[in-house]
Amino acid sequence: MSSRVLRKLGLQGEKEITCINDDASDPEADFSNSSGAKKKQLNINRYDLLNQQSHSESEVKEDDDHETAGSLNAQEGAIDLKDASRRKKKKKKKKPCKLPSSNTRSSEDNIEDEVERSVREVNEILGEIETVGQAHPADSGNSSLRKGVLHVEHRALNPNNELRRIFGSKILQTEQIKKRGRSRGHIKSTFLVTPKENWPPIGKSGLSMKLVESKNGIHYFAYEHSLNYQQVQMKFLEAVESLNPDNIVSIINMSPYHVDGLLQLSEFCRLSEDLSMAAELVQRALYCLEMAFHPSFSLSSGNSRLDYRKQENRSLFIALFKHALFVGSRACYRTALEFCKLILSLEPEKDPLAVVLILDFFALRCQEYEWLIRISNEWECTRNLSQLPNFAYSLAMAQFQLGETEVAHSLLQSALIKFPGVLLPLMDKCGAVVDSRVSSSAYFSNAQSTQSKSLSQLETMYVERCYHAWKEADLLPWLEMNTHQALDRVEAGDPLVAEWQEARLKRYHATPRNIHRHIILSDLKETPLLLAEEYNAPVLNFDPLPPLDTIDLYSRPVRPRAHDGNGPLAILFRSIVPSFNINQVATEEPSDEGGLRRSVALLLDAMRDLLSNIHLPDVPGDGDVEDVDDVEDDATL
Repeated sequence: MSSRVLRKLGLQGEKEITCINDDASDPEADFSNSSGAKKKQLNINRYDLLNQQSHSESEVKEDDDHETAGSLNAQEGAIDLKDASRRKKKKKKKKPCKLPSSNTRSSEDNIEDEVERSVREVNEILGEIETVGQAHPADSGNSSLRKGVLHVEHRALNPNNELRRIFGSKILQTEQIKKRGRSRGHIKSTFLVTPKENWPPIGKSGLSMKLVESKNGIHYFAYEHSLNYQQVQMKFLEAVESLNPDNIVSIINMSPYHVDGLLQLSEFCRLSEDLSMAAELVQRALYCLEMAFHPSFSLSSGNSRLDYRKQENRSLFIALFKHALFVGSRACYRTALEFCKLILSLEPEKDPLAVVLILDFFALRCQEYEWLIRISNEWECTRNLSQLPNFAYSLAMAQFQLGETEVAHSLLQSALIKFPGVLLPLMDKCGAVVDSRVSSSAYFSNAQSTQSKSLSQLETMYVERCYHAWKEADLLPWLEMNTHQALDRVEAGDPLVAEWQEARLKRYHATPRNIHRHIILSDLKETPLLLAEEYNAPVLNFDPLPPLDTIDLYSRPVRPRAHDGNGPLAILFRSIVPSFNINQVATEEPSDEGGLRRSVALLLDAMRDLLSNIHLPDVPGDGDVEDVDDVEDDATL
C-alpha cells in the first residue's frame, strides 16, 4: 500500500473523528448523542477504515492519468496542512485539561516538603536550645551550656517589639515605618538597629571584617580599615586633639558613617542634653558596623569572638554598650539585656567593659529571674560572681520574686554580712527610715570608712543604679526583717562575719581597668572614678582607657600647642614676673619632672603675687547710701 493511500485513508478517519469530537465538545449537544457518536467512532476505526483502504487502493492502481495524480497530490498537500493545524489545535486543547493538574500537584508537594523540612530543622534547633537551657548547673564547664546562657534572640534585639508588647501596636505604628524603609533602595534591614529614612546611603564605608581563625567551634574575627578610612581616622584624631567639636562635625559631613566620629559626636550631644540625637548617632554607628559583618559572624550563637586589644574592634563593644544604655533608658529592659549578652559573648573571659555589673539590673527589671539564677550558678566557679555586691543582692531578690523565701532569706542575710556598706545608702536613696538599732550599729554605720575605696565604689554603683528596684511594697519590709536577723548573727559571732571582715581587707585593693571603662561609659555621677597614676593619658569617650597590651593601628598625634605671648594672660604674668615665658611652660616635656615642677611653681608664685597686690576698698557703713554705686564700680574693676 502506497504512502499516498495511507495518508488519504488517515485523513478520512481523521475527518470523522474530528466531527465526532466537535459534536462532543459542543456545550449545547445532548449527552446521549455524544455517547452514541463515540460508539460509532469505535466501529469506524476498527472495520470501516480497513474497507475504505482496500477500495481506495484499487481505484488508485486503475488510474493512469498523471494529471489526476497531480491533482490528488495537490489536494493531499492542502489537506495535510489542514490536518497539521487541526492536530495543533487538539494538542492545545488537551494540554490545559491533563498536564496542569499533575504539575500543580507536584509543585505544591515540593513546596510542602520544603516547608516541612524547614519547620523540622527549626524544631530541632529549638529542641537543642531548650535542652541546653534545662541542663544542670553542675555542668558549667561545658561550652554548649555557656553558649546557651549567652544565646541572643534576634527578635528581642528590636526595642519596638518590646514597646509594642507593653503599649500595644496601635500606638507605635511600626508597620508604617517598615514600609517607608523598604521604599528606599539603599536602606537594608539589620538586626541591631532599624535604619531610618533620613540616613544617607552607606555605600562603601571602608569597614570590613575577616575571619582570623577557628578553634574548638569558636570563630575569631577582626575588623579591617581601608586606606581611605585610615586617612579619615587620622583626620578625626587630629580633630579630637584640637578640642573643637566643629572639626568633628565637618568630618561627619564628609564621611557620614565614620564610626568613631559618630560615637564622639554622640557624646557631645549627650552632654548638651540632646539625648534623641545622641541615641540616633550611636544607632548609625551600629548600622555601619553591622553592614561590615563577615558572613560567618553570628549574633545569636555566642561562638563569635572579637579581640578587644585590637584597636579597630573596640568600636563595636562601645557602640553596643552605649546603645544598651539608651535602650534601657526607654524602659526596654529585655532588649538591653539581650545587647548585654551580645557584648559579653564577644569576649566572655575578659569582659572588657565589665558588663556583669549591669546584667543583674536589666534581668531584674525585665523579670528574667530564672536566667539570672542560672548564669550565677554556672559562672560562680570561674567568675566568682557572689563576690560582687550587685550579684549578691540581686540574686537574693530574684529568689524572693520566684517565691523561694527560705533561700531568699539566707542569700539576703549573707549579702548584708558580706557587703554592709550597701544598707544605709540604699535606705537613704529609697527614702526609708532606719530604726535606732540599725543606725547605731557600728557594723553598718562604719562599714564604708573601714573598707577599701574600690569596694565602696562597687557598692555606690549598685545603689545608684538599682535603688528603684527596692521601692516595691514587699521588698523594703523584707529587707528590714533580714537586716535584724543579720545583726543577730553578727552579735552571735557567726563565722561568716569574721571571714568576710578579713576578705574585705585583703581584696578590692585596686579597681580593675574594665570597671573604670564601665563607669566612664555609664556616666554614673555619684560613683567616684578612682583613676590610678598610670592613667596619665586623657580619657576619650570613643576609646576610654585602652588596654595596656593594646594592638594599635593608629597613634594619637601629639603636638605642642603654641601660645600667643601677646595674650592678656601672658601680658598680665609678664607684668608681675618679667622672667615668665608661657611658651616655655607649654612645651615643657612631661618626663622632665624638675622642669615641670618649676613651671608650676612659677605659675603659682605669679598667682600669689597677683592676689596679694589686689586691695578691696573699704565697705561703706549703713548710712553711706550715696556711695554704694561707686563702691560697686570699684569692686568690679
